[in-house]
Amino acid sequence: MMTDRGCIKILVLLLGSKVSELSIPVPWGEIRGKVWGPDYGRPVLCLHGWADNCGTFNTLIPLLPKECRYVAVDIAGHGLSSHRPVGVFYSFPAYVADVRRIVDDLQWTKFSIIGHSMGGNIAATFSALYPEMVDAVVLLDTSGFFLIDVTEMSKLMRQGMDEMLQFEKKTEEKKRVYTYEKAIERMLTANPTLSKQSVCILLERGLVQVEGAGFVFSRDLRVHLKNMAHISLEQSLEMQSRIQAAVLVVLANKGFSLPGSNRQKRTFALLQGYCDRNHTVVMVSGDHHVHLNNPEVVAPFVSDFLRAKVLAQLPALWTHTHKL
Repeated sequence: MMTDRGCIKILVLLLGSKVSELSIPVPWGEIRGKVWGPDYGRPVLCLHGWADNCGTFNTLIPLLPKECRYVAVDIAGHGLSSHRPVGVFYSFPAYVADVRRIVDDLQWTKFSIIGHSMGGNIAATFSALYPEMVDAVVLLDTSGFFLIDVTEMSKLMRQGMDEMLQFEKKTEEKKRVYTYEKAIERMLTANPTLSKQSVCILLERGLVQVEGAGFVFSRDLRVHLKNMAHISLEQSLEMQSRIQAAVLVVLANKGFSLPGSNRQKRTFALLQGYCDRNHTVVMVSGDHHVHLNNPEVVAPFVSDFLRAKVLAQLPALWTHTHKL
């Protein structure tokens, strides 16, 4: 049992509403996740950020429109989802392909996506590649797309390959075992934008108990290796132009920022691209995990967006029938 009583109390309160567990088969195992909302609800896929898990949406989803069915997944190698096979890279296109696997299994042909950080980049890319399948996209503290300066591409590709090859040469490495309190301490140190309450939520799926020893982090250590699949600003803008869905970008005023003027210019160019296409960009008070730490700040924007761009487009008879 986890010993931090305060964390347990928070989890009980948050998980008091009806939530079900999800398992989707993939060639190397399963993608796990959680489901909120009625079977008939308008489908919304929720994608978490790097090194997080689907618990990142625990506090936000209960504040969003009840007419939707929210499926939040643990991205491959994160949370309770299976790790990729030995020798396989955690490349960005592979994450996007996993989204197609997930929605095909769910038999969704039209849906919305909410993505935080890396999950937002996956969401934007999928929406560009499969524009006919996505009706609305919410990007939480990300501008979408995993872009870098073209002059850095070869360096990062080589670095990613070298890291993977070095990792494979090591003998099987035992994961470090923590007490629950020490795991909290490590998470707080590594993620200064998380509150202690938010850490407790993420650790619900982020830890695996080792019998008689303590806890280990559940995510695959390979997700920490350099991701080799970046694209340039020009490629990002071209992909952005292919998105047919309505887009809402919610930025945090103390959120994730890429250091260096050139990187900031690339981010601003993407944001300007959304504005030029009549999408919505807003800024809220908070840090990179504001959607989890203080969901009441983010929820009104996301709720209004889903009602206006998704729910308002439904036939009146459908809406009336399924509110009964």
